[in-house]
Amino acid sequence: MTRKGFRQIILLIVFAIMFSTANKSLAYASSGNIVEMPRLILDFGSGSGETDEAPASDSIQLLFLITIIALAPSLLVMLTSFTRIIIVLHFVRSALGTQQMPPNQILVGIALFLTLFIMGPVFTEVNETALKPYGAKEITQQEMVERAMVPIREFMFNQVEDKDLGLFVELSGEEYASIEEIPNKVLIPSFILGELSKGFIFGFFIYIPFIVIDMVVASILMAMGMMMLPPAMISLPFKILLFILVDGWAYIIEILAMSFRT
Repeated sequence: MTRKGFRQIILLIVFAIMFSTANKSLAYASSGNIVEMPRLILDFGSGSGETDEAPASDSIQLLFLITIIALAPSLLVMLTSFTRIIIVLHFVRSALGTQQMPPNQILVGIALFLTLFIMGPVFTEVNETALKPYGAKEITQQEMVERAMVPIREFMFNQVEDKDLGLFVELSGEEYASIEEIPNKVLIPSFILGELSKGFIFGFFIYIPFIVIDMVVASILMAMGMMMLPPAMISLPFKILLFILVDGWAYIIEILAMSFRT
């Protein structure tokens, strides 16, 4: 039986079931019984009274929570140490030449937990000064957001470069008397640009020892007349051995963590 014939048989069976169900419903209705269909009632309230304020407030809070959840991945990437860490880890894998080992999922997981470790004091302060008072209904949503941004802004100001900050201040066309007056729309892109630059600087220094190994192996193969043998295939075990001997992963993670302690 062809696939087309099989589909036709399935459609005939579905139509037969629908026709049989419809006949049973009509027969049941013709016998004098009333068939009630389920109804969906939307009640938006009368627009007055105290009882309507609570549901509206709950709806706004729910909408705000959904928005925060939708933006959480972007906030985690843009406002924390995640950007620099994931760039450096990808450079390490590229310098080793191990293709897809470790996999992207492993690198993202390492970067995520390193971010939680490095940003731990900041997240603790956000929880104590913003989330807990808001959960206890001591402050409003706007106050909660403003309090939550205080430690995050302090972290970004400690990591941002003056030249990057000056660039976006100049592009904004505005002047600010102090750094406290600099808005998030200027601070956040300055911080991201600085993280990209620092990540690529780390990548440059990571590549140097592995490039030296590639050059030495290529010179030896050329001297031996083995020009048809790919140098990368021969140098890969030596690069992995060097990385293991110097405890590379621990060294890279230590340098990354120390780079945020300024």
